[in-house]
Amino acid sequence: MHVRVVGVGKVRESYLQEGIKDYCTRIQPYFPISLHDVAEERIPQKLTPAEKEALLEREGERLLSLTRGSGILVVLEVEGTSWRSEDLAAHLKSWILEGHTSVSFLIGGPLGMAPGVRKSARYALSLSRMTFPHQVVRLILLEQIYRAARICSGEPYHK
Repeated sequence: MHVRVVGVGKVRESYLQEGIKDYCTRIQPYFPISLHDVAEERIPQKLTPAEKEALLEREGERLLSLTRGSGILVVLEVEGTSWRSEDLAAHLKSWILEGHTSVSFLIGGPLGMAPGVRKSARYALSLSRMTFPHQVVRLILLEQIYRAARICSGEPYHK
């Protein structure tokens, strides 16, 4: 199963880039993985609700344009369902057994995720009830995918 992580904006901090690269290397023996960035909208100093909605829709269209026809869609958001690492592993296993060839994890920008993207996704996943910078979420998600891959393979992992 091909795993795709699609996020709004670029990861600028070198320490995050290094961690992301490391986890992609660790995941590769288990799943083919690809990372994709979509352009982040410039957020005006004073943002009206209508401007925010339009901004989110533009970012959302970019996210969806990279994932159309790409299997399972999972959005990451605070209000999503919390999964344990074992739950993520079980989902990955079941998707493979069901014949799905890819899963895309979608990460919104600083203002969140467009409602249309949420509606298009099969799952809404929360990594925590806390809010994290969207760049950090990529690293946390990749660590969890790696952990899930090890669980699926019956290998030991830190609890």
